[in-house]
Amino acid sequence: MAAFKNDQCHLTCHGRDFHFVSYEGQKANEKKHEVELPAMWYLMGPARRWPVMPCVVGQEELELRRELRAWLEAQGLARPARQA
Repeated sequence: MAAFKNDQCHLTCHGRDFHFVSYEGQKANEKKHEVELPAMWYLMGPARRWPVMPCVVGQEELELRRELRAWLEAQGLARPARQA
């Protein structure tokens, strides 16, 4: 079985830059009370990451970018940055 390969996607939406990283899934661990998680895309932020959507191996880049942009819009994050 091939090892999971982390991937990155940088997306600019309405002049704002977003950074997404894919992470390998996690097996359930009853001792630590952790549930099983699939491989996921995460939005990266300062000292934090937010789960976005499952990672589909072999997904076309254009489709991935479309889905990440749709997620940003659904979260209200795709609005233009406020001008000072």
